Amino acid sequence: MSDQRTTPNGAKHIPWDTIPEEELTPLLHRQFVVGKDVMFARVLLKKGCIVPEHQHVNEQVTFVAEGALKFWIDGEEIVVRTGEVLTIPSNMPHKAEALEDTVDYDIFNPPRADWINKTDDYLRGQK
Repeated sequence: MSDQRTTPNGAKHIPWDTIPEEELTPLLHRQFVVGKDVMFARVLLKKGCIVPEHQHVNEQVTFVAEGALKFWIDGEEIVVRTGEVLTIPSNMPHKAEALEDTVDYDIFNPPRADWINKTDDYLRGQK
Protein backbone atom coordinates (compact mmCIF):
# COMPACT_ATOMS: atom_id res chain seq x y z
CA MET A 1 0.00 0.00 0.00
CA SER A 2 1.71 3.12 -1.18
CA ASP A 3 -0.09 5.46 1.23
CA GLN A 4 1.05 3.49 4.27
CA ARG A 5 3.18 5.66 6.53
CA THR A 6 5.50 4.66 9.35
CA THR A 7 6.12 7.15 12.12
CA PRO A 8 9.51 7.58 13.85
CA ASN A 9 8.35 5.27 16.67
CA GLY A 10 7.47 2.50 14.21
CA ALA A 11 3.67 2.95 14.11
CA LYS A 12 2.06 2.42 10.72
CA HIS A 13 -0.92 4.29 9.30
CA ILE A 14 -2.97 2.64 6.60
CA PRO A 15 -5.92 4.78 5.39
CA TRP A 16 -9.00 2.63 4.83
CA ASP A 17 -9.63 4.20 1.42
CA THR A 18 -6.30 2.93 0.09
CA ILE A 19 -7.25 -0.72 0.59
CA PRO A 20 -8.40 -2.07 -2.82
CA GLU A 21 -12.18 -2.33 -3.05
CA GLU A 22 -12.01 -5.94 -4.22
CA GLU A 23 -10.54 -6.78 -0.83
CA LEU A 24 -13.41 -5.21 1.11
CA THR A 25 -17.08 -5.93 1.41
CA PRO A 26 -19.06 -2.73 0.73
CA LEU A 27 -20.37 -3.08 4.27
CA LEU A 28 -17.09 -2.45 6.04
CA HIS A 29 -14.03 -0.23 5.79
CA ARG A 30 -11.25 0.30 8.27
CA GLN A 31 -8.03 2.11 9.04
CA PHE A 32 -5.56 1.22 11.70
CA VAL A 33 -2.42 2.38 13.42
CA VAL A 34 0.00 -0.33 14.45
CA GLY A 35 2.64 0.14 17.10
CA LYS A 36 5.07 -2.36 18.57
CA ASP A 37 2.61 -3.66 21.16
CA VAL A 38 -0.82 -2.27 20.29
CA MET A 39 -3.18 -1.67 17.37
CA PHE A 40 -5.81 1.08 17.30
CA ALA A 41 -8.43 0.53 14.59
CA ARG A 42 -11.28 2.64 13.24
CA VAL A 43 -13.99 0.48 11.68
CA LEU A 44 -16.94 1.71 9.60
CA LEU A 45 -19.84 -0.72 9.32
CA LYS A 46 -23.02 -0.23 7.31
CA LYS A 47 -26.34 -1.20 8.87
CA GLY A 48 -26.76 -4.97 8.66
CA CYS A 49 -23.05 -5.79 8.44
CA ILE A 50 -22.33 -9.01 10.32
CA VAL A 51 -18.96 -9.99 11.70
CA PRO A 52 -19.13 -13.80 12.20
CA GLU A 53 -18.06 -15.50 15.39
CA HIS A 54 -14.35 -15.27 16.12
CA GLN A 55 -12.01 -14.71 19.06
CA HIS A 56 -8.76 -12.93 19.83
CA VAL A 57 -5.71 -14.11 21.72
CA ASN A 58 -5.79 -10.98 23.88
CA GLU A 59 -8.48 -8.66 25.21
CA GLN A 60 -10.29 -6.34 22.77
CA VAL A 61 -11.69 -2.95 23.81
CA THR A 62 -14.43 -1.54 21.55
CA PHE A 63 -15.71 2.05 21.72
CA VAL A 64 -18.78 2.89 19.60
CA ALA A 65 -18.38 6.49 18.47
CA GLU A 66 -21.51 6.54 16.34
CA GLY A 67 -24.32 4.04 15.76
CA ALA A 68 -24.94 0.74 17.54
CA LEU A 69 -23.50 -2.77 17.51
CA LYS A 70 -25.19 -5.90 18.83
CA PHE A 71 -22.70 -8.46 20.16
CA TRP A 72 -23.28 -12.09 21.04
CA ILE A 73 -20.85 -13.05 23.80
CA ASP A 74 -21.00 -16.04 26.12
CA GLY A 75 -24.68 -16.69 25.41
CA GLU A 76 -25.70 -13.05 25.92
CA GLU A 77 -26.82 -10.33 23.53
CA ILE A 78 -25.18 -7.00 24.36
CA VAL A 79 -26.04 -3.81 22.50
CA VAL A 80 -23.31 -1.16 22.55
CA ARG A 81 -24.56 2.31 21.57
CA THR A 82 -22.93 5.64 20.80
CA GLY A 83 -20.51 6.61 23.56
CA GLU A 84 -20.38 3.17 25.15
CA VAL A 85 -17.41 0.85 25.60
CA LEU A 86 -17.29 -2.95 25.62
CA THR A 87 -14.33 -5.03 26.77
CA ILE A 88 -14.16 -8.53 25.33
CA PRO A 89 -11.98 -10.94 27.34
CA SER A 90 -9.16 -12.84 25.69
CA ASN A 91 -10.13 -16.04 23.87
CA MET A 92 -13.85 -15.20 24.23
CA PRO A 93 -15.84 -16.18 21.11
CA HIS A 94 -18.03 -13.32 19.90
CA LYS A 95 -19.86 -12.02 16.84
CA ALA A 96 -21.50 -8.70 16.04
CA GLU A 97 -24.08 -7.00 13.85
CA ALA A 98 -24.34 -3.31 13.02
CA LEU A 99 -27.85 -2.20 14.00
CA GLU A 100 -27.32 1.05 12.11
CA ASP A 101 -24.45 2.68 10.25
CA THR A 102 -21.69 2.52 12.85
CA VAL A 103 -18.22 3.86 13.54
CA ASP A 104 -16.31 2.02 16.21
CA TYR A 105 -12.79 2.13 17.54
CA ASP A 106 -11.07 -1.07 18.62
CA ILE A 107 -7.89 -1.49 20.62
CA PHE A 108 -5.98 -4.75 20.29
CA ASN A 109 -2.92 -5.71 22.30
CA PRO A 110 -0.99 -7.23 20.57
CA PRO A 111 -1.83 -5.98 17.06
CA ARG A 112 -3.95 -8.25 14.84
CA ALA A 113 -1.62 -10.00 12.43
CA ASP A 114 -4.60 -11.14 10.32
CA TRP A 115 -5.49 -7.53 9.50
CA ILE A 116 -1.93 -6.61 8.71
CA ASN A 117 -1.19 -9.61 6.48
CA LYS A 118 -4.70 -9.65 4.91
CA THR A 119 -5.65 -13.16 6.06
CA ASP A 120 -8.84 -11.97 7.81
CA ASP A 121 -11.17 -13.36 5.15
CA TYR A 122 -14.34 -12.83 7.19
CA LEU A 123 -13.80 -9.05 7.10
CA ARG A 124 -13.60 -9.18 3.31
CA GLY A 125 -16.79 -11.19 2.88
CA GLN A 126 -14.98 -14.46 2.19
CA LYS A 127 -16.51 -16.46 5.06
